[in-house]
Amino acid sequence: MKNLTAFLILCLALFSAGGHASETAGLSSVKIDVFDLDAIQRGAGVYANYCAGCHSLGQMRYSRIQKDLDLSEAGMRKTFMLGDAKLHDSLKTALSPADGETMFGVAPPDLSLVARSRGGDWVYSYLKGFYVDPSRPLGVNNRVAENIAMPNVLWGLQGIQEPVRSELHGESVITGLKLVKPGSQSVSEFDQTVRDLVTFLAYVAEPSQLQRLPLGKYVLFFLLILIVVFRRLKKEYWKELH
Repeated sequence: MKNLTAFLILCLALFSAGGHASETAGLSSVKIDVFDLDAIQRGAGVYANYCAGCHSLGQMRYSRIQKDLDLSEAGMRKTFMLGDAKLHDSLKTALSPADGETMFGVAPPDLSLVARSRGGDWVYSYLKGFYVDPSRPLGVNNRVAENIAMPNVLWGLQGIQEPVRSELHGESVITGLKLVKPGSQSVSEFDQTVRDLVTFLAYVAEPSQLQRLPLGKYVLFFLLILIVVFRRLKKEYWKELH
């Protein structure tokens, strides 16, 4: 009984800590909060302006975002609902898979579940990990995903980075990135922009967590109360038998 109580208390603590990305080897750690609706809305704007041209979010509908963010349809269209999309449409891209393969060699993937499959730290580090590489077809490479077939769509905000190399066991390896040409945002501003985008993608990957996580705390609290009640009931029951 004591072990069960301790387990439930631990689960409650983990629910309370939801949204904090753990440290991952080789990646930058980012703290995101899916209950920060302002960050989700800002991230949705970044997605609409820089990602939606190639990447869809086929598992998410505009109507769900409108409900969760408590926005009017006019507010949705002003922020990130572009073109002639309807409120109940999923977030699609105008780029066809065939055109994607022609332009990049591979069709850009749907990003609905990328934050769940890769993790927030990976997405955050990837978006910040582009650097100049003249040997690549698009002139850039990525420290997290080497030889990726994606351009650095955020370069205008971030600026241009070059790799910092060191010798390791006789090989030249990238040990860091150096900003050689600033973008329109400062380093801290760009970090916030990427964090907002990752927060939006984490929300899209599991929008039900806005309701599930708060409800889970009440469920665990209710189970703790039941444990106390049933334990007292057990004592009373066995007392009569003895």
